[in-house]
Amino acid sequence: MPETDRIAADRPQVNENGAHGACGEVDARRDDDQHHDHDHAHGHVHDHAAGACCTCAAFAPTSLRLPPSEAVGDDLRTAIRILQMDCPTEEALIRKKLGRTPAVRSMDFNLMQRVLTVVHAPGALDTVLAALRSLDFTPELASAAGNANANAASQAAISAAGKPWWPLIFAGVVAATSEVASWLVAPTWVVASLAIVAIASCGITTYRKGWLALRNGNLNINALMSIAVTGAALLGQWPEAAMVMVLFTIAELIEARSLERARNAIEGLLRLTPDEASVRQPDGAWQLVRVDTIAPGALVRVKPGERIALDGAIVAGRSSVDQAPITGESLPVDKTTGDAVFAGTINQAGSFDYRVTAAAGNTTLARIIHAVEEAQGTKAPTQRFVDEFARAYTPIVFAIALAVALVPPLVFGEAWHEWVYKALVLLVIACPCALVISTPVTIVSGLAAAARKGILIKGGVYLEQGRKLRWLALDKTGTITHGKPVQTEFKIVGDEADALRYRSLAASLAGRSDHPVSVAIAAAANDDGVEHLHVVGFEAIAGRGVRGDIDGIAYWLGNHRLIEELGRCSPQLEARLDALEQQGKTVVMLADAQRVLALFAVADTVKETSRAAVAELRRLGVGTAMLTGDNRHTADAIARQVGVDEARGDQLPKDKLDAVAQWSADGAPVGMVGDGINDAPALARADIGFAMGAMGTDTAIETADVALMDDDLRKIPTFIRLSKATHAVLVQNIALALGIKSVFLVLTLMGLGTMWMAVFADVGASLLVVGNGLRSLRK
Repeated sequence: MPETDRIAADRPQVNENGAHGACGEVDARRDDDQHHDHDHAHGHVHDHAAGACCTCAAFAPTSLRLPPSEAVGDDLRTAIRILQMDCPTEEALIRKKLGRTPAVRSMDFNLMQRVLTVVHAPGALDTVLAALRSLDFTPELASAAGNANANAASQAAISAAGKPWWPLIFAGVVAATSEVASWLVAPTWVVASLAIVAIASCGITTYRKGWLALRNGNLNINALMSIAVTGAALLGQWPEAAMVMVLFTIAELIEARSLERARNAIEGLLRLTPDEASVRQPDGAWQLVRVDTIAPGALVRVKPGERIALDGAIVAGRSSVDQAPITGESLPVDKTTGDAVFAGTINQAGSFDYRVTAAAGNTTLARIIHAVEEAQGTKAPTQRFVDEFARAYTPIVFAIALAVALVPPLVFGEAWHEWVYKALVLLVIACPCALVISTPVTIVSGLAAAARKGILIKGGVYLEQGRKLRWLALDKTGTITHGKPVQTEFKIVGDEADALRYRSLAASLAGRSDHPVSVAIAAAANDDGVEHLHVVGFEAIAGRGVRGDIDGIAYWLGNHRLIEELGRCSPQLEARLDALEQQGKTVVMLADAQRVLALFAVADTVKETSRAAVAELRRLGVGTAMLTGDNRHTADAIARQVGVDEARGDQLPKDKLDAVAQWSADGAPVGMVGDGINDAPALARADIGFAMGAMGTDTAIETADVALMDDDLRKIPTFIRLSKATHAVLVQNIALALGIKSVFLVLTLMGLGTMWMAVFADVGASLLVVGNGLRSLRK
């Protein structure tokens, strides 16, 4: 979306650093202001019409949620829904009209969602709206009332789409009759009358839009078509003029319906949630209530086979839930009391009650939809190139057409009739709509296809860039491994008689941290009924561990680096650490002011999906590296199990950042996979940041370039393959659009081109590239 919902800041900034537990990996919110300057450059796309290009206004978006005007420095940013704006034609017309308004600072266009976002001076909104109305548009402000009006207008527009086809059929029959009359050498007035009736039956809208475009100094397809048909009629080519207008109108309508498939590519996500849910009332009764009126805290009951209406946490009952609509997971997930459930997922055999944690507009599904809509508004590199190319294309072809009409007759004495006709054919070919519309359709199809697989891509730039990835850095905990390590060994270094005391001390310190290693130590102690002691002066030490005072004595619980810095290491201790670390275990130590008291070995298990993902990445030509705060031996052991190409242990956040920067220096795009919160500097530095397990995590969805909605690394190879497929379609579409127009351009200059051919060159090419661009949705 063209910056519609990103007013004050693009993404949350880093606001706190807190060291986690024994291994002390830093937990920092990702500062996306450090991230690449994602260029959402305003494209200068071109042509089609004022009013609904190809009758596209007959369809309207239902998913977009628009904010009212918001401040941007001394100016205001206002999102305006324009149902008639859906093709580059309208963008060019609006950009030219508002570009002459001094109070308008900038414009962003989301043609797929029919939203114009204008940054303007305070008090200039009425001027902007008046300018839009002068173009025969009906702007709707993004307020509560405006959205309601837009929905009403949408319904009216959809009803308009159902208008009978008989006028168009009638026009076709009359145009064909005019053609037959011409073959039978009927009087000219009969042929002309029939042609005029056909043109009037289906072409009035085209003429009206064409005149509006010409009045505003814009050469779009409607203006070019109006000139060409009028010129053909003046040259006496009545049957051809009539049939060209009929074919153009039919093709435009078919194109509109094809485009609507891309425009509503994520509409299926909206249908994942039911309209009503069974909510417990104050008197204990259960009543069906509209989902959009249910507030967080309400108690909702879900029966077997029902879709879950809102995000929440189970308070009673158990079941298995099919989360495939959001995560793409193939198997249902077991859920019981305390587990989170998400809107749009499907309850299986059991029944349960859950307490709502997010309103309808703020569920995980709603955030996914919003993110995809926002991504639709960003321009991928290929799209920006095409837009710039289109800026020059139409004027050049128009100049060629003018030269064709004038030079041969004036300079070489050729017949005016022949060369003016050729020039009129060139005018129809001059519209670059097929070229321009091919890229957004393809990108949106790719984004929607990825979303259906549980891969949330935050913009076309990442979808295009994914195919170029040559190196992928991966965090270990929670990414390659399950992220739920368990304590496997407890070894005494001090007095054996104090073993229980040492466990109690370690559990007391670990219990104050939420790092996975600390959690494992505390959980093992809890399982054995070990007492927790009171800790004062607790402190997290970034990348190393924690410390605290218990009974007036200072204790440390941390990794090898911490113990070395404290000066507590010895050759004997190093030998014991090496033996455990060679087994791929993470070792943390409890120490006091004099010595190390005990060792705790913790092991994490590798996901089977990680092995498969790394193997698939290798087949795709992508190298892998594991960056972990764990020791080098643990890193090497896990790397051997998974098959990654390189492993680096003892990595602080800055070390991970330096590693990603080092690989990026080679020029090839580098990806970084983390949890969207940890590894913030490396994620920000990478060309593409992947967040694991983003479902239900606001920060991950908002900050990641690509969010994997579950914890399956195999989605990254899927993303890369989709990126390659999307790029291939983009190249095919550009070649199709330019190739077809070039062929007919040459044919016309050779005297073999006709207006019928020109219509195919324009609208036929558009249909081909739109259909090709939609292939991602069919796969």
